[in-house]
Amino acid sequence: MKKVLVLFVIAIAFFYTGLIACTDILAGKMATVDGSVICSQTVDGTYDSRILIQPAADHEPGSMTPVWEWIVYADRRPLEKLGEIPQVEHTYQYFLTSYPFGNEKGLLMGETTLGGARATANSPEAIMTVEQLQAFALQRCTTAREAILLMGELAEEYGYRESCNLGECITIADGKEAWVFEIYGVGPLWKPGEGPGAVWAAQRVPDEHISAVVNYSMIGEIDPETKRPPAVPEEDFYISDNYLDTAIELGLYDPASGEPFVWKYVYGNIEGKWSSRLWRIFSTLNPSGNWSYEKTDDYPFSVKPDELVSVYDIIELYRDVMTGTPADMEANEAWLYEYRGEMRKSGLASPQPGSEFRNLLGIPYVRTIAVQSTSCFFINQTRDWLPPEIGAVSWFGLGNSHKAVVVPLFCATTSVPESWTTINRGDSKINRDDAFWAFYTVDRLSGVRYQDMMPRVDAVRKPLQERIFEVQPAIEATALELYKTDRDLAVEFLTSYVSSLMIEVEEAYWDLADSLILRLP
Repeated sequence: MKKVLVLFVIAIAFFYTGLIACTDILAGKMATVDGSVICSQTVDGTYDSRILIQPAADHEPGSMTPVWEWIVYADRRPLEKLGEIPQVEHTYQYFLTSYPFGNEKGLLMGETTLGGARATANSPEAIMTVEQLQAFALQRCTTAREAILLMGELAEEYGYRESCNLGECITIADGKEAWVFEIYGVGPLWKPGEGPGAVWAAQRVPDEHISAVVNYSMIGEIDPETKRPPAVPEEDFYISDNYLDTAIELGLYDPASGEPFVWKYVYGNIEGKWSSRLWRIFSTLNPSGNWSYEKTDDYPFSVKPDELVSVYDIIELYRDVMTGTPADMEANEAWLYEYRGEMRKSGLASPQPGSEFRNLLGIPYVRTIAVQSTSCFFINQTRDWLPPEIGAVSWFGLGNSHKAVVVPLFCATTSVPESWTTINRGDSKINRDDAFWAFYTVDRLSGVRYQDMMPRVDAVRKPLQERIFEVQPAIEATALELYKTDRDLAVEFLTSYVSSLMIEVEEAYWDLADSLILRLP
């Protein structure tokens, strides 16, 4: 009877339609040109893109704090309280959006959903979604290691709960280290107090390496004796004690088979599955690796880049649409037509064609790093030789990363323009009081006649972005001088600078949108 019930609940899970869509890239401090540690994320899908700055706070000893569901959709649906946990006496300021991404101490995060084995479908009594785990970690922790242990502990005690898909990954950077944290449920029959309510593992990205997680588990073989991957130092890996027992209980692994325990196959269920984005990232940053385009499920956890990377290199990689590769949809011959005896490319040709164009022209879909469905994206840069107020920056953008400008959001920023704190993706019309719609409108309009309009987008985007990059060292140097005598004045200066940039970029994109309307066919 128990087995029948498990199969019934798992069968229901097949109807689950959560979007698998985010891309995270990481870099260790010796893999970057200046010693920065980097993690990042595209929030792909219709999620809450508001930047809500939650202030630091003191709390009464013995008080409780709520555990919420629907943080990812909080722009358009009310939060639902699932339970409570004990509050701590002090919580840090942090950025709350669909997936919380940074705090005032310089702890920064990204998130990407993972598929996973169906048997890990969570119990209805589990209450800890990944975004709530992120929020608690950012409220309470200052380092990646602290965050990993806290999130693992909370998920085990209160149960990991799916919000977008079966498995989840959090990428973390703290100025010294970059980490990948993966988590899954333990099956639909779990109850509080009956053993751990989650299975999880975390692996450190070597200082001289880059890594990427693209809705695709990356943690590999686990040695049952050492409980870590071969050749990985003990201090660079964490794993829940129940990882093996849970896999056996759920029928995901048989020790008698003699097969190695490969985490990404057992829990991640990626064996035989392919990722165009993983190939693109590894091939771009480590071209000497001659990475197979057809098979990616055996790629290593991380790799040393051929050349040191900068945060600006990673930002540009997030604009990538597979140009010049076998996955380049803009280069498909279906866009060509004959005109007066010569072949021409249609003005409609795009590297991000909608399903109508693809279906009409027979263009196979390949998932690119930059997609039209992105709500927001951020490239997190942390530097431990600077105060976190200055050294920790989230390069934040709204909408399609192929076309948007990123703004340096310093982690101690205390406010942003109101238009960056409001959005309701459930609205059926554009609201010019919300910054998101400026970038969304430019993206949608330029997608109609890409060949004509994309150069016009670049004519606005590139000079803006280049100027922001060029003045960044001077802004940071000024802030550092202020910080030496008055920390609050430095934070006020940075907050004012960030707000002015956000307003300037938003206005530029509204003007661009108005001009693109006149270019429609």
